[in-house]
Amino acid sequence: MIPTTRLLSCCYLLSFIFIAVAPRAIDSKLVTSLPGFDGRLPFRLHTGYVEVDQGTELFYYFVESEAGGEGVPFLLWLTGGDRCSAFSGLAYEIGPVRFVLEPYNGSLPRLHINPNSWTKVAHILFVDSPVGAGFSFAKQPKGYEVGDVSSSLQLHDFLIKWFSDHPKYLKNPFYIGGDSYAGKLVPYIAHIISQGIEAGNSPRINLKGYLVGNPSTGESIDISSKVPYAHGVGIISDQLYETILGHCQGQDYMFPTNDLCAQALDDFNHLLSEVQQAQILLDTCVFASTPARPEADSGTEYSGGAGRRILVGNPPPRPPFGCVQVHLNLLQQHDIHNH
Repeated sequence: MIPTTRLLSCCYLLSFIFIAVAPRAIDSKLVTSLPGFDGRLPFRLHTGYVEVDQGTELFYYFVESEAGGEGVPFLLWLTGGDRCSAFSGLAYEIGPVRFVLEPYNGSLPRLHINPNSWTKVAHILFVDSPVGAGFSFAKQPKGYEVGDVSSSLQLHDFLIKWFSDHPKYLKNPFYIGGDSYAGKLVPYIAHIISQGIEAGNSPRINLKGYLVGNPSTGESIDISSKVPYAHGVGIISDQLYETILGHCQGQDYMFPTNDLCAQALDDFNHLLSEVQQAQILLDTCVFASTPARPEADSGTEYSGGAGRRILVGNPPPRPPFGCVQVHLNLLQQHDIHNH
C-alpha cells in the first residue's frame, strides 16, 4: 500500500500547477517554480486551459524548447490510459523534469532535471485528454461522455484554438506523438489535420508526421501480434511459434476454444511474463503489468490477464527503484488490496 502522506504530497505538487491557472476560453500562465524542485525552473513552462466544447476545458502543459530558432520541431504528446494525466509524460517519459528515485521519508517528493528531455530539441505540448484526465474537466456530467472519436475531435479543436492564440508557432514543423492507448488517437488526429490542410482551412498547421511508441490499436490485433513479434526477437522458439500458428488459426487469443491452442498460448504467456513488455531490453518488474480485478478471496491466486498470476493476499516485494513499471505496479497493488 502507498502511504497516504506520499499520495497527498504528489497531489500537492500537481495542485500547485493547477491553482496557478483560472479556466477561461483560452488561458495561459508561466510557471517559474515547482514544489520539490530546488530554485527557479531553467526552462519555460506554461500551463493553461482551452475550451473545446461548451463547458469542456482541456488542461495543458507547454514547454518551450531549449534549442530556440524558427525551425524547431513542435510536438503534441499524448499519454496512454486512457485518461492518464499528461503530467506522467512530462515527469516520467520525455519531459524536462524527473522525480528523484529515493526511499520515501515522508517529505515532498523531489524533482530534478531530465538530461535526456526531448525539449532540448523540440517544443512540446502535453494535454490532459480525454476530458476527465488530469485537470481537464466538464461543467456538466454529460461532458464526460466521450469516446475515441469525440476526444480526437476535441483535441483537433484544441489545436486550432491554441495555434490561433499562438500564431508564431504555425510555421514550425508539427508532429503528433504518443504511447500506449494514444496509438488509437494519434493517426486519426493526423488524418483530421490533413483533411483541413487539403480543404485550405485556417489556421494551417504545418503537419509533418506522427510517431507512436508501444501503441494500442485494438485487442484482437495487439494480442495476436505479440506472437510473431516475440518469435522475431527470439523470445519464443520456432517450434512454439509454429504450434501456435497451426492450432490457433481463427481463434480468440484471449479465450481460445481449441485445447491445443490454449496450451500453446499458456506456454507463450509464461515466457512473455519473464520479459518487460514495454521495453524488452530492460529488467522485468516483480509485479505483473496489467492485473485484472480479482474474483477470488484475498490470499488466493487469480489471473492477471494473458496467463499471468498474481498473489492477492501476499504481494511480492516491491520492485527496485528505476523499474519502468514500478510506479504503476505499486498503484495497482494498492487498488487490489483496497477494492
